[in-house]
Amino acid sequence: MHELIPALIPDKRQKVCANPHRATLQALLAEPVAQAEQPFCAQIGRLAVRSLYAELALYPKPGLVSLVDNGSHHDMTAATFMRSLFALRHYFIEITAAGMAGARFDTLQRLGVAAEARMLGATGGINTHRGAIFCLGMLCAAIGYCRAHHIALSAQAIRATLLLQWGAALAAHTHAGSTRSHGLQAAARYAASGAREEAALGLPSVFEVALPALTRTLDAGRSLHCAQVDAFFSLMAHVSDTNVYHRGGAAGAATVKHLARHFLARGGSADPHWKTLALGCHRAFVRQRLSPGGAADLLAASCLVHAVAAIYRSNDDRP
Repeated sequence: MHELIPALIPDKRQKVCANPHRATLQALLAEPVAQAEQPFCAQIGRLAVRSLYAELALYPKPGLVSLVDNGSHHDMTAATFMRSLFALRHYFIEITAAGMAGARFDTLQRLGVAAEARMLGATGGINTHRGAIFCLGMLCAAIGYCRAHHIALSAQAIRATLLLQWGAALAAHTHAGSTRSHGLQAAARYAASGAREEAALGLPSVFEVALPALTRTLDAGRSLHCAQVDAFFSLMAHVSDTNVYHRGGAAGAATVKHLARHFLARGGSADPHWKTLALGCHRAFVRQRLSPGGAADLLAASCLVHAVAAIYRSNDDRP
């Protein structure tokens, strides 16, 4: 399936706003900076989709859909996620361009709502990437803003930009809106944190939990696959995942954190038997129908930031 990824992203030379219904985006791309930086926006869009694909392909990944099995889900498969990725391929380019143009949060929100509608249309109403649309979308906007203002694309700068530019609006968004999603309902019932709360705080689970775990494993000489596994288990051990609360309640959430912390206490991917441990965790989650989808979204967000920071280590690194 790796060979499918380039096909999900339009060629850099392709105009981003070919759809006549994207009037807001057309106005944003009329800005001279954004217009000149369309190749950069396409590159960030490509990295965002690849990050979501990396999360999908990761295995063992307890309770979640992968290329190997459907985890705790009976209503979705890897093919469902691939259709969703295809539907979202323009969105990350659009919101990067919007960030470059300094768009207000309500503009970013409209782009996200439209992307969610395309996702649901592609999946037959199945929520594959709602949290990722929000988290990765805001990161893309922050990355675009950094680029337009000649700010080096470090993890710290991306997070600071997210908070400085849209922090107040994100905080207001956290306490507003409907309770239509299962995640919001679980958050209200169990005081758990979801994508909105994470974004309002500058995605602390990405920058303070997952990225350090990725870096530690890579610095120890292990593979990117191992680093992503360690980051995912670190997120499960840390995050109060509304997806888990929705399916398993407080007991299910306690199970996820306990098994994730046990895996990490054994050394994570440094343990020679880590795959057996991770598979055991996967089977336990499937038996209890637990699905840490929030941690999966945050893992994809972490993969995006890690990739961007690695590629654009200085403001002079141009695609």
